[in-house]
Amino acid sequence: MPQLNPAPWFFIMLTSWITFSFILQPKLLLFTSSNPPSNKTLTTKTSPWNWPWT
Repeated sequence: MPQLNPAPWFFIMLTSWITFSFILQPKLLLFTSSNPPSNKTLTTKTSPWNWPWT
């Protein structure tokens, strides 16, 4: 069963994870968000729903 042999795909998976972790991730984290989070608290007034069948 060739699926149980990790030799063909394990090195590729390990290389891609190392590439992502050490090269791509720091570059992606340098981007700033175009919609930064605000400290404003949202206050919403909720009212109960009058169901027509009750």
